[in-house]
Amino acid sequence: MDTADYRNIKRIKALLGLLLYPLFMLGCTTAVAPTVEQESRLPEEEEYFTNPIADGADPWVFKKGDTYYFCSSGNGGIQVSKSEKLTAPGEKVVVWKTPDTGWNKSNVWAPELHRFNGKWYIYYAAAKKPGGPFLYQRSGVLESEGDDPFGPYTDKGMLYTGDSIEYTSSAPKWAIDLTPLQLNGQLYAIWSGWEGDAETDKTKQHLYMARMSNPWTISSNRVLLSSPEEPWETGGPLDLNEGPQVLKHKEKVFIVYSTRESWLKEYRLGQLTLSDTLVNPMEATYWVKSGPVFEGTDEVLGVGHCSFTTSPDGTEHWILYHSKKTTTPGWDRNIRAQEFTWTADGFPFFGVPVPAGVPIPVPSGQDD
Repeated sequence: MDTADYRNIKRIKALLGLLLYPLFMLGCTTAVAPTVEQESRLPEEEEYFTNPIADGADPWVFKKGDTYYFCSSGNGGIQVSKSEKLTAPGEKVVVWKTPDTGWNKSNVWAPELHRFNGKWYIYYAAAKKPGGPFLYQRSGVLESEGDDPFGPYTDKGMLYTGDSIEYTSSAPKWAIDLTPLQLNGQLYAIWSGWEGDAETDKTKQHLYMARMSNPWTISSNRVLLSSPEEPWETGGPLDLNEGPQVLKHKEKVFIVYSTRESWLKEYRLGQLTLSDTLVNPMEATYWVKSGPVFEGTDEVLGVGHCSFTTSPDGTEHWILYHSKKTTTPGWDRNIRAQEFTWTADGFPFFGVPVPAGVPIPVPSGQDD
């Protein structure tokens, strides 16, 4: 029996245990403690975990070697933690505090930690005024002074996310959730933005892309990649495309993004697939939309804003995402993790979100 077969058997046993437990309890009048032999056949606690794995939202994880680095906003700035276990984020350390003044003094959202050329970069959104209405969100980037994800970091400023980069007086547009894409030797930025300036934050969001000349400089005007137009992207009080994440696999490039409303249980994931990795990704016609590719259930609500990684031994692919705690509109959320697979054609298959409390085998190699 190989490792994959063994882990599949573990999954089946865990699921059968969950399904049969209520029936077993109905048929029992007296609770009976398991024997020593029965205990030896029970799942070992360290071999399983249950969702959620943490409170919070917008999970971001970066794997380097045997270590996972998690990045989040909070405590007046941006935090990084590290852990040898994907399902147990470590202690958060503040690596950057917001300044007292400036465009990025407030509303730090969805930071992402990336590594280029031996340095670490954190992409994030922030605003010059605290709270709502959220009219002033722009995207910026921090650069580490050395090869340490805990910094110190230098603020490299606001990234240009507008339509007239050749005019120095032109202003960047509203932009959040910026993430980089490396393809064929070129670096690109992808983000969620507004078509123009607006007087209300109840404004439709689209996905945009631009070229970068280095990890802290956007060097072209933006192009529109995706708008919320499909039936599964629309129908609520505000149509959104946001939280784009790059996923690569066997000569295929995907952008997996969040759609519908982040504060409602209908939040879900859509997907853009690049038709050919040799084409110009700045041409929207080369991106094929499909979805929803991952959505909530009656037990797991409002799944969205994901990131991707692999198991410690590299044999499995995992998605981290957040979900709502209740059906009440709002942003009270927690973070979950589960394995996903690939179709024979090389497309991601995310399946169905696993309910809270259901035992899930830990990522392969995590116990080593």
